[in-house]
Amino acid sequence: MSKDKILFINPVGHSTWDKDVKNMLKEAKRDTTEVEVISLKRGPHHLEYHYYESLVAADMLHTVMQAEKDGYDAAVIGCFYDPFLSVAREVVDDMIVTGPAEASMQIAASLGDSFSIIVGRQKWVPAMRRNVYQYGYRDKLASFRALGLGVLEFHADENFTEQRLREEARRAVEEDGAEAIILGCTVQFGFYRQLQKELGVPVIDVVLAPFKHAEYLVDMKKRFGWSHSKIGGGERPRVEEIMEWGIEEQYNIPGLWSKK
Repeated sequence: MSKDKILFINPVGHSTWDKDVKNMLKEAKRDTTEVEVISLKRGPHHLEYHYYESLVAADMLHTVMQAEKDGYDAAVIGCFYDPFLSVAREVVDDMIVTGPAEASMQIAASLGDSFSIIVGRQKWVPAMRRNVYQYGYRDKLASFRALGLGVLEFHADENFTEQRLREEARRAVEEDGAEAIILGCTVQFGFYRQLQKELGVPVIDVVLAPFKHAEYLVDMKKRFGWSHSKIGGGERPRVEEIMEWGIEEQYNIPGLWSKK
């Protein structure tokens, strides 16, 4: 039986979390899945600001395209903002692409009548709320709860992070009526088990959620031919225009479009 190949992309310019994320996914994967975890070769070390997010766009999208050319069945964009998720689906032929926010909300909405999202900083909330509404879960959202921690602080003092997660998640359940909790940053990986045990509600880890969702969608594609639609919003850019405008040369991505 052939393996399903899934690439998890940390869309930041450093590899600090790659090994830990890969180990976590290797424990969670099916026997028929191969997983690789990579980061970008350049860029900011987190995406807390829209400017930083914009900086990684081209490199991340071209990494997704290269993954398809390299034979991957799916790619996961490893940031809870789901940066450029719809664009990534637009530029591939038929590879599955998933994102943490979309996958986590689908799972949480299936496991409880409402969910709360635990974020690092209040700064993140407007963009994440827009995703909640865009994905159709406005009526499922109980609350956002902010920890007062930036991305690079989550694993600096894990005991303090776990304490803050426990405090805010408990308030979300007891005060906001959340029936499920989403840990709203991929760098919050590894904290869900203890919280889930203590709170008695599903706590969704947003590294595991899009990865397992990718496995599921790859299975659906191979079994039933279900994949991302390529008409309407999913229509691919025209290769003729890409070549006419010299995009490959300008962005130093030889063969990425011309050999499609």
